[in-house]
Amino acid sequence: MKTKKIVVGAIAASMLSLSVCSIAPVASAADDYVQISASKVSAEAGETFEVSVSLSDIPSTGIAGVDVAVKFDNSILTVTSVEAGPITKTGAESKDPSVTADTPVFDYEILQSEGMVDLMWATMLDDASYYIKSDGVFCTIKGKVSSSAKDGDVSKIEFVPTSRSETSVSDEKNSEISIGYLDSSSKSVSYTVKTTAGEVAVGSGTVKPTLLGDANCDKQVNIADAVLVMQVATNPDKYAQGKSSVSITAVGEANGDVDGKKGLSNSDALLIQKFKLGLIKSF
Repeated sequence: MKTKKIVVGAIAASMLSLSVCSIAPVASAADDYVQISASKVSAEAGETFEVSVSLSDIPSTGIAGVDVAVKFDNSILTVTSVEAGPITKTGAESKDPSVTADTPVFDYEILQSEGMVDLMWATMLDDASYYIKSDGVFCTIKGKVSSSAKDGDVSKIEFVPTSRSETSVSDEKNSEISIGYLDSSSKSVSYTVKTTAGEVAVGSGTVKPTLLGDANCDKQVNIADAVLVMQVATNPDKYAQGKSSVSITAVGEANGDVDGKKGLSNSDALLIQKFKLGLIKSF
């Protein structure tokens, strides 16, 4: 974000937030909700990290605007960049007449001193085919772990209202996360937002398995573990560690690697299935 004023203007224009928009009343889609989540990753002190922010359970009406902030521990992490995720590439950028170099559809502002990153995606188009409708990665937040961080330190990655003022003429801060769309009468409709925090855990050394074969870390070995391992092997962009809210964890990856070869593969999944069926007694 070039300035906070840009965010206010863009959101107001697309009528996505009651706190910004007084042109039309805001309705609430009581039965509809959107889940926003962050991945859990680990990184050594002084090294880089990447956290994926994902949206899921998106209703069929889609999303015309997202206004949310990510909160992190700025004594542990320094955020250096934010990249728009695949689900934001709806084609709105080239069709929305309000888009300029200073007011893109996807925008962000890193507020390192506040331990915040303001995120926004908004289109003024009333054609819902340009709305966000697919679950997946909304953006990727990249940065560096402090060189003075200690093993075991953890920075939560939490979702909060953006730090900007409610309106361009008010100093009162935002009180809600806004995700919603415009209905057929150009009325702003906001979804209920459910959040799942992520984290960046500081650690060096190899993660040790807790139960070989237990890839999903539910303290038992079954076919679900084999399925998760196969998903990681065949669709790493979604299921590999740190990629999304359904990604395998570092411990799960250690548990699932049962064939003695580095990295998860269908070979690991096959051995887990054989173990569950009693064809082998141990890994």
